[in-house]
Amino acid sequence: MERAIILSSLAASGSGTAPQRLTELATELDIPAADLFVVAGHPIPTELLPPERDARVMRQFAYRISYCDHSQLAALEVFVRSLAHAAAPEPFVQPSWPGRRPAETRFAAVLGALIRNRGFGIRELPFMGLSVSTLHGMVWRWDPSPHRRQQLSAVAGPLGWTLPDLFAVADEPHPEELRPMLHCHHLGRIFAAAVPLTTAQLIETAEEADRLSVREQGPGRAPSHVLRARQR
Repeated sequence: MERAIILSSLAASGSGTAPQRLTELATELDIPAADLFVVAGHPIPTELLPPERDARVMRQFAYRISYCDHSQLAALEVFVRSLAHAAAPEPFVQPSWPGRRPAETRFAAVLGALIRNRGFGIRELPFMGLSVSTLHGMVWRWDPSPHRRQQLSAVAGPLGWTLPDLFAVADEPHPEELRPMLHCHHLGRIFAAAVPLTTAQLIETAEEADRLSVREQGPGRAPSHVLRARQR
């Protein structure tokens, strides 16, 4: 409950929170500092943003690591963190989202920024059971809808956020009985860890993911880590 109160408060009135305090809270809550800056409505320090990267490589990277199971994802995260500062980052360039309309609601803007914090555009995200048009709508307007809880559940894993945390930021009730089909948030931990990686390092990581997973899943089979489970 305390986490939810902190995150809800930052989302509602975090602009007055000092950047140093946001960084401390990020460590305490195990949430990327760039994400808390977004939630609180602060500009993101340049050093927390991803370097310029090839969008096609990003898309392949997201797809190929999604075939790793839990233990393989854990090993891959260690591998990613060993590369994270191996090269000086190139200048950050905001990913272009063709046809993107400016966000018209607070949480839509937050959600779009969380995606971009990881260097993704909408089309580079792994498949989450949502259409591209739905994703564009989510980062344009966040209005009351009976579908919102399932949509939040779909994006939580790739963002590396737990459902209760993301629901708190979205100011949505999180029912205990919710049991959605979702990506494991360990996948999102890799996306967050990979923020500093260059295009070449993303290619190297995708090759390591192929080695770990042996790509045994054939066409049409769902990645093994897509589970019906509640994130804790």
